[in-house]
Amino acid sequence: MQSQNPIIADLVKLANSAAGTMAGMSREARESARERLREAMGGIDFVSREEFDTVKAMARKAREQADALEAKVAALEARLPKK
Repeated sequence: MQSQNPIIADLVKLANSAAGTMAGMSREARESARERLREAMGGIDFVSREEFDTVKAMARKAREQADALEAKVAALEARLPKK
């Protein structure tokens, strides 16, 4: 249902234009903030979750191996004659 009143039609056009402008400003502000954050954190190295989990598993395995070797050394030392 269209209004025959030109004042109401102009107000609707104005409201639509304002909504579009606000949406554009919001989008531009969001993109600007993202870009600033990227620039600020540019020197920081981040790792992915997959890389972190891989290194964590490697460290766990190395720790287990070190513990096993420590136990073997202790057993061998226990077999040595006492001085």
